[in-house]
Amino acid sequence: MTLPRQSSLRTAAAVLAFAALPAPAFAETTDERRQRGDAVVRSLNHGQSQPVLEEMRREFPFLADATEAYALGDVWSRPGLDDRTRQLAAVAAFASLGLTPFVKVHAGYALNVGVSEEELKEVVYMITVPAGFPRAIAASQTLSELFAERRAAAMGDGRATP
Repeated sequence: MTLPRQSSLRTAAAVLAFAALPAPAFAETTDERRQRGDAVVRSLNHGQSQPVLEEMRREFPFLADATEAYALGDVWSRPGLDDRTRQLAAVAAFASLGLTPFVKVHAGYALNVGVSEEELKEVVYMITVPAGFPRAIAASQTLSELFAERRAAAMGDGRATP
């Protein structure tokens, strides 16, 4: 009958010993992660902030900060893929999911980092297989709109839009 008590004492001692250890220091603060996320956006967007993110920040600051710190600061800034590949993958994923506002943003970034319109069109053709024609058609309409906006901007003031 003393065995359960000895086990409890050992557990309590382990908990106290663990609690006495210094707290681990985190390598990065949320602000550092957000700064890295901001740098990712600016590198993809000709030095500009992301208007969609900034608008979200006004109404939903926590969501904007979390997006900037995690999605951009932690995931998007990983070294495993170059910007072209990352943007092509993002366009394909968002197009396959039918998330055309995100298709437009990331296709704009893709164009900014040297992906051609023809390459983006190939992504649309590719998603017909896993995602179907309706999603590919929706993505094609979004890309057509983006291409037209960029051509108009290039003729107007020489700058491309995100």
